[in-house]
Amino acid sequence: MIVPCRNEEDTIADCVNSILRQEPVAGGMELIVADGLSTDKTREVLTQMTQADARVRLIDNPGRIVSSGLNAALEAARGAIIIRMDAHTLYAPDYIRQCIIALRETGAENVGGPALTSGEGYFQTAISAAYHSPFAVGGARFHNPDYEGFVDTVPYGCWPRRVFSEIGLFDEELVRNQDDEFNLRLIRSGGKIWQSPRIKSWYRPRGSLRDLFRQYCQYGYWKVRVIQKHRLPASIRHVIPGVFLLSLAGLLLLSWWWRPAIWVLATVAALYAAGTLGASFVTAAKRGWTLLPILPVVFATYHVSYGLGFLRGLWDFLVIRKRPQQSWATLSRGSAAR
Repeated sequence: MIVPCRNEEDTIADCVNSILRQEPVAGGMELIVADGLSTDKTREVLTQMTQADARVRLIDNPGRIVSSGLNAALEAARGAIIIRMDAHTLYAPDYIRQCIIALRETGAENVGGPALTSGEGYFQTAISAAYHSPFAVGGARFHNPDYEGFVDTVPYGCWPRRVFSEIGLFDEELVRNQDDEFNLRLIRSGGKIWQSPRIKSWYRPRGSLRDLFRQYCQYGYWKVRVIQKHRLPASIRHVIPGVFLLSLAGLLLLSWWWRPAIWVLATVAALYAAGTLGASFVTAAKRGWTLLPILPVVFATYHVSYGLGFLRGLWDFLVIRKRPQQSWATLSRGSAAR
């Protein structure tokens, strides 16, 4: 198991403990945590855990971002099967066993489970509820907890080690979206990805609208670099938020010369508001009516942050041709490894 982390003092102990409580598997297991030079108590917590359990290994990730941490852990790993895990997530006791079963039963090159979530507090619970709505995330199958079958990506991943020899490591240009880019490479090389609802884990989403905005702005931003690299988006859902915001801005600008444009803009905005309210009612009916007042704002945060990040990515990568290394220095400011 490989876990990249940076400044995760609030979650890393629970994550590691849930991994160490896994059901035994043939051949044993090792857990490699790549710490991106944490400035909080993350490293202190991990050092104590390595002393308490020999299965835990702590290594440095000087690059500080997820992709460099994953690659550093891969180089240190000795197992025939690689399972990527996330510091914001808790894992069912049979998570590893079910991953191995799915690999053997399906013959896929990558397997994983759906993106289940758990939230504490009002805002995190609302963000978690919206996370499972197709309106928020564009109908990605990994957000459906009941779907089983071939998909274009899964959270985290479990691979035979040979896959990395065949298609390479994670792209260290990418601060975000390194999983999606790797899975896109895997599929285009002829590999298959399988999702099984038997593989269970619970992701803890961001706990505030500010943190959610920052996270999805980075997702949108780095998605442009993935599209630029492969010359085609993996899914149409990746471009819709950016096109939507650009259309609104275009209609607003056009209204200075063509007055009917303001009515078109108002109609589009009204339709979006209606869709947001409808999705909020549907989500609140499933997850709790107390969430209804904040859900429209949460949905808008998902869409606007991703769209703005995507548009900035278009400007930086396609218009002014900024290098990914420059983007990492100016955009991420050390929070991207989270």
